[in-house]
Amino acid sequence: MELAPGLHRIGNDIVAAYLVMDPAGITLIDAGVPGQWKDLKAELTALGRTLGDIRGVVLTHGDSDHIGFAERLRRDHGVPVFVGAGDSARARGLESTKPAWGPMKLGATVQFIAYAIAKGGLKRPEYLAEVRHVAGGDVLDLPGQPRIIPMPGHSPGSIAIHVPSVDAVFVGDALTTRHVLTGRRGPQPAPFTDDPVEAIASLERLRGTNARWVLPGHGTPWSDGVAAAIDAVERVASEGSAAR
Repeated sequence: MELAPGLHRIGNDIVAAYLVMDPAGITLIDAGVPGQWKDLKAELTALGRTLGDIRGVVLTHGDSDHIGFAERLRRDHGVPVFVGAGDSARARGLESTKPAWGPMKLGATVQFIAYAIAKGGLKRPEYLAEVRHVAGGDVLDLPGQPRIIPMPGHSPGSIAIHVPSVDAVFVGDALTTRHVLTGRRGPQPAPFTDDPVEAIASLERLRGTNARWVLPGHGTPWSDGVAAAIDAVERVASEGSAAR
């Protein structure tokens, strides 16, 4: 799915990963769930590209529905995988987490679980055997020159990736535009978050990007600008606090 020249998505509003393309090759942002490997190959074929064009995978964090096929790319194709240092252990399967699920609606939750089952997302993840650590302010020598923004909250090492060449910031689960457990749409806090308060505070780090595209790991791509997305998430979070 082409979002803009040089910017593509694989997957759907339930689980997504992204491709940033330039003449030097492709940077993959997140690796979804294992069964999206076929989606990746199909997208590359449609673009006239190959797995050999992928220069690196940058993970927004180390959860199982984001590391998907990353180890397969690293092991079988020599593609380096980058992750925030605070999520290194999680991405390598050395840290177990049990964040609260929060509110749920039956239909949306069943749809999320059914998709995860169909794409192999509920099997034991293939954790990374090796990762390269990134930190805030790093600019990676990869297509699009992605810049790293620390986003602790959803997980300790969560990051966002700003790619000015495609006017986009990739936010992982720092926010969502489709809550996988309730089906609610629009920018809002993501479920399964370790520290919800810290996650909301971290969003302010994104304002300076002035990016048009805000691209979450779950939900519809947002093209109305990062400031509007942050304002909407903060509003929803405030409403939730008031309700409690």
